[in-house]
Amino acid sequence: MFQRETWRKFDYWLFGAVLFLIIFGIAMISSAIAGNEDLANQPQRQSIFALIAVGIIFVTALIDYHYWSSLSPFIYAFTVFALILNFFIGGARFGAARWIEVGLISIQPAELSKSLVIILLADFFYRQKDNDRNWIWVIKSLALTGSIVIWILLQPNLSNSIVIFVLWFALLWISGLPPKYIGMMAGAVAALGLAAFPFLEPYQQGRIVSFIFPDTTARYGNTYNVQQALISIGSGGFLGQGYGHSTQVQLRFLQVRHTDYIFSAIASEFGFVGTILIIGLLVFVILRCLRAARLSSDMFGSLIAYGFAILMFFQMAVNIGVNLNVIPVTGLTLPFISSGGSSLVSLAIGIGLVESVISHRK
Repeated sequence: MFQRETWRKFDYWLFGAVLFLIIFGIAMISSAIAGNEDLANQPQRQSIFALIAVGIIFVTALIDYHYWSSLSPFIYAFTVFALILNFFIGGARFGAARWIEVGLISIQPAELSKSLVIILLADFFYRQKDNDRNWIWVIKSLALTGSIVIWILLQPNLSNSIVIFVLWFALLWISGLPPKYIGMMAGAVAALGLAAFPFLEPYQQGRIVSFIFPDTTARYGNTYNVQQALISIGSGGFLGQGYGHSTQVQLRFLQVRHTDYIFSAIASEFGFVGTILIIGLLVFVILRCLRAARLSSDMFGSLIAYGFAILMFFQMAVNIGVNLNVIPVTGLTLPFISSGGSSLVSLAIGIGLVESVISHRK
């Protein structure tokens, strides 16, 4: 009876949209890495993670989301332990120690921590719902968030650290942050950003400097990659050059085309129409998450659904913004489409939790 009720309320529209995006992502990865022997196993690897992700969605949807509230101390301990372990034994790639090798699979704890932080913050604000909205309330939530982010910053991984702080502020605002605090917090963030710039890693400073002062004659690096991304987007025109027929993609002018710049690859192969359809489908997933937040029978469920809607919107906006050269280069993926097993699993946890919020509402 319980399972029948769960599947009756299950949001099949949300699941169908996510499944389509995952399958489309595998197809785009296959096209993007065509002819590259070093990346030949990426589509198969992404397919394995896709099957795992679908399983996670169904299992998480079956579990009443209220159980995660009682497990929040263990979730916090696991998150911190995984990030500390990654700091000491994680494999280094692109100047940062972000991956733990488990057999043939590489796990990125920072990606998984985004979903776990949403659960922790939702539980914190739910338990504090009757307390005064003052600086003590703000600082407690910041301390919870900061104790996790510090280990991500040490990798160093600035982009995911920013994502988690965005989630913290968004859920803080939704939970009733007084407007009078916003100006002071914005000023503190701006001052902290300026003060922290000299302490950033050289490659992180380079991304910001190259965005403000681009070197249009460069033949490699961030500026060159963004230039090729813009050329790829323009080459697609209205309907695109066709799947597997983009000159920018197939001749490998477009760099990291299966991860950071997969949006440009989509634009080159499917044109303006294709990108609008994909953006529309991502927005549809976000709206279904917002719908789940509205239908939730309690604040804990609402905050979980709001958190994952914000996570997907922010990652989508930043990834597309990087491809369009309106913000500095980051390493954030396009949700469900970019290559990355940890990112896909993290998002699958989120979709499963949103489905649980819908299925177990009173």
